[in-house]
Amino acid sequence: MQSNLTREQALALLKEYNKEPFHIQHALTVEGTLRWYANDLGYGEDADFWAITGLLHDIDFENWPEEHCIKAPDLLRPAGVGEDMIHAIVSHAYGLCSDVAPEHEMEKVLFAVDELTGLIGAAALMRPSKSVMDMEVSSIKKKFKDKKFAAGCSRDVITQGAERLGWELPVLFEKTLAAMQSCEESIRNEMNQ
Repeated sequence: MQSNLTREQALALLKEYNKEPFHIQHALTVEGTLRWYANDLGYGEDADFWAITGLLHDIDFENWPEEHCIKAPDLLRPAGVGEDMIHAIVSHAYGLCSDVAPEHEMEKVLFAVDELTGLIGAAALMRPSKSVMDMEVSSIKKKFKDKKFAAGCSRDVITQGAERLGWELPVLFEKTLAAMQSCEESIRNEMNQ
């Protein structure tokens, strides 16, 4: 797996279609989370590919929410994004707005963590620290069970994601929390620039 874009090119492409800080921060979070997972799961040589896929996964969401994952290939191909990355990006919303199933382990991770990073991020904002650094898995479990909390984060998708990976939910929670902790400071610094 090889990215045809540098990180700088991918970030510029993301910002061409995304202006809302919330969407940019989510993209950076998924980027950092996927980079951590690539290294954790033994795909370190593909970490840039995983990360850039995470960075670009919602490229079409801000401007074309009703065409999410349908419009993305039209934005990505002219920028030189390869078909393997486009497949991964389109597969992250399988069953919601895409009929492309996640196949590769990276695609399954992206499918599982996209919604989960949103839930964990919302939970962090409720903490006095506004951070994941002092969060524990038990907090995530509690927020996950509360269907009214971060109601836009699909528990079904998160559960399906864990199943696709062959993991129990607490394993997915623990790994994703560790991944988000690994990149929180760099994301905060980037958002403040």
